[in-house]
Amino acid sequence: MMDFALTDDHKMVAELARDVAHKYLKPKIEELDRNAQYDPDFIQRLKEADLLGVCIPEKYGGMGMDYISLGLVCEEMEYIDTSARVLFSVHIGLNSMTLYTWGNEFQKEKYLVPQAKGEKIATYGLTEPAAGSDAVGILTTAEKRGDEYILNGEKMWISLADVADSFLIFAWTDQEKKKQRDHTGISAFIVERNFAGVSTGSIKGKLGVRAGNTGWIAMQDVEVPAENLLGHEGEGFKIAMACLDGGRYTVAAGSTGLIRACMDACKDYAQTRETFKQTIDQHQLVKEMFAEMVYGYEAGRLLWMKAGWLRNIGKRPTRETSLAKWFCTDQAEKASYNAVQIHGAYGYSDEYPVERFFRNSKGAAIYEGTREIHKLMQADYFLGIRTDRQPRCLLPAYEGHE
Repeated sequence: MMDFALTDDHKMVAELARDVAHKYLKPKIEELDRNAQYDPDFIQRLKEADLLGVCIPEKYGGMGMDYISLGLVCEEMEYIDTSARVLFSVHIGLNSMTLYTWGNEFQKEKYLVPQAKGEKIATYGLTEPAAGSDAVGILTTAEKRGDEYILNGEKMWISLADVADSFLIFAWTDQEKKKQRDHTGISAFIVERNFAGVSTGSIKGKLGVRAGNTGWIAMQDVEVPAENLLGHEGEGFKIAMACLDGGRYTVAAGSTGLIRACMDACKDYAQTRETFKQTIDQHQLVKEMFAEMVYGYEAGRLLWMKAGWLRNIGKRPTRETSLAKWFCTDQAEKASYNAVQIHGAYGYSDEYPVERFFRNSKGAAIYEGTREIHKLMQADYFLGIRTDRQPRCLLPAYEGHE
């Protein structure tokens, strides 16, 4: 039976995440955003709080908490700024949870343990300059030569590209299947930054998430040990799609944090700003905008918590995670739009945080599956066109679940 009550552990980890974000990021986020500057010190603070392995078992260096805990941490991070939540999306949601699911013991000891402890940072490399939603359209190749794979290609729009110590890279290992667009020719690799031939760079001029590092990864004749193949050859596409379940979950949870940030900022402003001899929170159309925010927050939180609960009990949440990601990011966009509107001319200035919320909200409606992709997924599920052959979640059930 699904229980909506948060446990003491849930409350503890949410409070911990809230305290760290408020103490170490909130005081400087406006300056970081204005200067499009990434702050490496915040990662150190998260490491000290043991949050970078929140839902990874203690056996592998993590806190051993459940997947609802991860969602709560993401909500608190994005309440302060989207850039903080993005770190959890790529480091845990897309990379570490994938290593926990697909990695062998050697890979887990070498890569997952230091990642869970925050000693190493990792990210995910699927998107390319000409391949986003069309994942089979990637061009990166991996040629087997003896005990190594030679990787060539470029990844684009990669969060933490200039920060991460390792990357989860997807590449074609079967060139004939590449010509046929047969996704069983794609494989997954753990690529370290210090491998010869790896180079990265930052993308400038972003609309939002300016305090986060986003960039590209180029690989020229990169020699990757065969032991760094994740899973088996040909399982890369399946792994990539499983990764997205984890990433989309964190995006959905984080988006409710952004909605809540909009609500709180607007409440403070509306209860002091006067027009027509009354505070604007008394105007009916302003109340309507508040009501829409409440609707988005409460419904969105239930959606991502349901997906987290399904993960906890070991059931596959692909459909539920897709719906949560679509709904929550859509509502975050609407909430930030209304937040700017409530602030009027001041909402158009970075004097107030809602301008930043508005810019940050847009990215999540695009990455990890555009809203159009999720609409198609939901329709296909309903019509029976799309079904999940594997009802069990590939990610193990939460070990503490009773």
